[in-house]
Amino acid sequence: MALRILVLYYSQSGQLRSILDNILGPVAEKAEITVVPYKPVNDFPFPWTSEQFFDCMPECVKEIPVELQQFQIPDKDYDLVVLGYQPWFLSPSIPTTSFLQSGQAGVLAGKPVITVVGSRNMWLHAQEKVKASLKSIGAKHVGNIVLADTNHNLISLFTIIRWTFTGRKEAKGLLPEAGVQSRDIEASSRFGPIIFDSLQQNKLDTLQEKLLGAGAVELKPTLIILEKRGITNFRKFATYIRQKGERGDPERLPRVKLFKRLLLTGIFVLSPVSGLTAKLVSVFRKKTFRQQIAYFKGTDYQPEVI
Repeated sequence: MALRILVLYYSQSGQLRSILDNILGPVAEKAEITVVPYKPVNDFPFPWTSEQFFDCMPECVKEIPVELQQFQIPDKDYDLVVLGYQPWFLSPSIPTTSFLQSGQAGVLAGKPVITVVGSRNMWLHAQEKVKASLKSIGAKHVGNIVLADTNHNLISLFTIIRWTFTGRKEAKGLLPEAGVQSRDIEASSRFGPIIFDSLQQNKLDTLQEKLLGAGAVELKPTLIILEKRGITNFRKFATYIRQKGERGDPERLPRVKLFKRLLLTGIFVLSPVSGLTAKLVSVFRKKTFRQQIAYFKGTDYQPEVI
């Protein structure tokens, strides 16, 4: 009997679906693959408006779910589950949080799960939240693959803003294509055979080590520092904004706009300075950061690490 793999995901632009298809493409004829997307009843727009996008931050950070459209997961005894998701505001996207808090997430209980992250550059806090959810569900987290935009931070910021608010992903002028580069998506096919062989040989306990050997997760120590700083500020602002109402409430719009202005100022003006100080800290604390990098690249979960 063919091995059964369940793929669950939410994607607005289609990029994450492309990543998942490329990863599992090489084993499509060897395994029985079931792909199930999930989405909210009131789905998020793409392209976004600026107001709608930034108004999502508090609920992302606070992990407040929304109602999902009804969807069916075929009742099969799956050998492996692949969960694809995107970070929003350093947290799991609202649809992903909603799925993980839903009754249908019970399909993950007792199953080995591989997470696949499609990200601009920061994904650590989001992954820790997903790890925590998987543990509470009773899933066994056996692997993680991260595909991120490898362009310079400010360049990738320009391209992601254009893509998010206009829907234009293609390269133009001096700007490269937005999001994860096409060559990296295509190259992710190298992970499929590694996953299949480990599953077939019943060696999922060593899968992440093999995936890391193939470059499944790249992590710079400076990002650990910057993300810890970022999520601390996001948590404070999330509480501040929600004091004026739920998502979509006009009463909280002035606070959302304040958050937007401060965030963009921080990225464009303060980010180079923050990046330099973070780099200096990482140089003087090499041993600590080696340990943290090893942890974040793995699948073990420890509460309150970030």
